[in-house]
Amino acid sequence: MKKIGRIIRIISNQYTVEAESLKYLCTARGKFRNIKTSPIVGDIVEIDLESLTIDEILPRKNYLDRPVVSNIDVALIVTSLKKPDLSLTLLDKLISIVLINKIEPIICFSKLDLLSKDEMKAFKSMRKIYENIGIKTVTNKDKGKIKKILKEKVAVVTGQTGAGKSSLLNKLDKRLDLETKPISEALNRGVHTTRHVELFEIGNFFIVDTPGFSAVDFGPVSIEDLKDSFVEFKNFRCGFNDCTHYKEKKCRVKDGVDAGLIAKSRYENYLRFLGEVYESNSKLFK
Repeated sequence: MKKIGRIIRIISNQYTVEAESLKYLCTARGKFRNIKTSPIVGDIVEIDLESLTIDEILPRKNYLDRPVVSNIDVALIVTSLKKPDLSLTLLDKLISIVLINKIEPIICFSKLDLLSKDEMKAFKSMRKIYENIGIKTVTNKDKGKIKKILKEKVAVVTGQTGAGKSSLLNKLDKRLDLETKPISEALNRGVHTTRHVELFEIGNFFIVDTPGFSAVDFGPVSIEDLKDSFVEFKNFRCGFNDCTHYKEKKCRVKDGVDAGLIAKSRYENYLRFLGEVYESNSKLFK
């Protein structure tokens, strides 16, 4: 007998598949090694109930490399404002990566209570930058708002180590009781607490807790995909389609930056990422 379900947890070579509200501990058939693929958390799979094996992986609508998850609707990017300090470079990179993978980014700011009055004022201005380009933002205190946004969706929680991802999940559902640890004062970054990728069902949505990280690479993406991930650029059409918004003359995106209509921090990060993508692609096609 066969059933269709979703992989919600992987530990070693054991796959927990949820199908029709029941959980099955399965192994993967050897054929996946032959076709150089592996089942991952979020995959919709066909399982054999007699042998408890994963027989087929249904087509994925999207895929993230880090964390390794599939079929995601929303990425909740937990972003610490202090301890660890805010990194707009990491935030913008994560936004671009999830948009390239056709996932909606939601920024969740944490640790607002550590900000001074001046820092809070700067934070509010920075927050408006993202809201003005159409990205939803919440804080880790907005439990009801977060649950409303995530209703009937599959979400991944990601962001730098120590930003408070596991704490946020514990707040959304106390039954999870995920391990949390304070950040390292010496390193000004968090201590890893999540050891594996797991998908939790909370009320009417699924959410993935993932191991934290402080750096992430784009991998093989095109210049066009990178440009499209900076959604505010679309309001500034250049004279030719292949403008990279870098050294070209009469670039309307650069004009928008000079006029204060595009955030300088976003444009500078775009140029930084453009260099990374060029380097990655040149190595790929050598």
